Amino acid sequence: MSRPTTSSLPSGWLTRCYLLRAADGVASTTVMYSVPLIILTTTGSVALTGLAFLLEWLPRLLTMVGAGPLVDRHRPERVFAYVCALRTPAAVATGIALLLGDGSAASPVVMGFGVLSGMLTEVSFLTMESLGAQASRHAADRAHRVQTVLVGIDQSALLAGPLLGGALLLAGPTVLLTVLAALSLLAAVGARGLPPTLRAADSLPKRSSTPWAGLATGCQVIAARPALAWLVASMTTCGLISGVLQVSAPITLTNGFEVSTATAGTVWSVATVPSLLAIAAARKAIDRYGLWATGLAGAASLSVAALTAALAPSALLYGVALAVLLCGEGVLSVVLRTARARLIPPAVFASTLAVTLLAILAPFPLAGAIVAVLPPDQIPTLVLTCVLLQIAVTALGFRGLWHHRSAYTDAGPSPSPAWSVEPPLRDAA
Repeated sequence: MSRPTTSSLPSGWLTRCYLLRAADGVASTTVMYSVPLIILTTTGSVALTGLAFLLEWLPRLLTMVGAGPLVDRHRPERVFAYVCALRTPAAVATGIALLLGDGSAASPVVMGFGVLSGMLTEVSFLTMESLGAQASRHAADRAHRVQTVLVGIDQSALLAGPLLGGALLLAGPTVLLTVLAALSLLAAVGARGLPPTLRAADSLPKRSSTPWAGLATGCQVIAARPALAWLVASMTTCGLISGVLQVSAPITLTNGFEVSTATAGTVWSVATVPSLLAIAAARKAIDRYGLWATGLAGAASLSVAALTAALAPSALLYGVALAVLLCGEGVLSVVLRTARARLIPPAVFASTLAVTLLAILAPFPLAGAIVAVLPPDQIPTLVLTCVLLQIAVTALGFRGLWHHRSAYTDAGPSPSPAWSVEPPLRDAA
């Protein structure tokens, strides 16, 4: 039997997925960076900024518990279309409320939209990851090349989001929200024309559509695959240091190094550019050295960069450290997604993915809560503590990944049930 390739997918399927992921990614990152920045500029409160970050991330994690089984039981592109369609009127309504309301209502309105948009973003991310995993399974030993493109799109969205958000905020929050509504509407319409999705022929049982059943299924899959468990543990501590730096960077740059809020957004955007080169290099590195060695290099780069950020005496060195950190994070994302597509069974991919994301992203609201109660001058100590924890756990994690490397380095097609093409979306709607 010949290996499946991406060419066996419907014509234009993968290209359309790339475009939809780009539109959704830009909208999501713009909201993620704009909400805390609006709060900081309107209130000047560090505590409220940390609280906004906490409120934006905590509901996102809870949403993933129920979203995984939902995506498993229905076509991902259908769920994606509905999510984008919901985010469109939410952005419009928030823009109108800010336009007609007074300044005192800005913070709760913006926080509310950040919470809702974050929840919808997690569902759309699960759908896009499910489609990307399908492409990876069909690509076999070229799976990391598909994931390189997907991670490159995500990193480009991280570059475009702060730039777009900063530029549009100059014209006012209402203009920003109007553009976000347009991007969401574009993604929703584009998903309606997506070619049929390939999915497992044997459907999930009815009971696995409940949130807790999906959570249990994901935990069982992770427990049964030690390589996946070690990978999740390593990425969780990397997520902790990334979350702490993400929520504290505007505070460190504005209060510690006394730069403007506009410059703070620019630092993140500029820092993202080198990560695109690192992601492109990861593709060749995996071809030559394999997933394990490439992932270890990415984790080491992230650790050194975070340590440098904690001790940086200037905004320039701090910005360089953020750039290196994003490079390591990008390389790790390629490794994680490639291995994950090989380790998780297709029929329960979204349910298991939701559990892995829950573990990896849980440190983000935790970071927001810690920063909200810490004095600004204690942030470097917090970063240093998180770095030491990340180094210890990652060292153990990659040791475990080395012992179980055969589970995720097999380039052959993943064992899975028979695949079938479902009827087009318009016929099933």
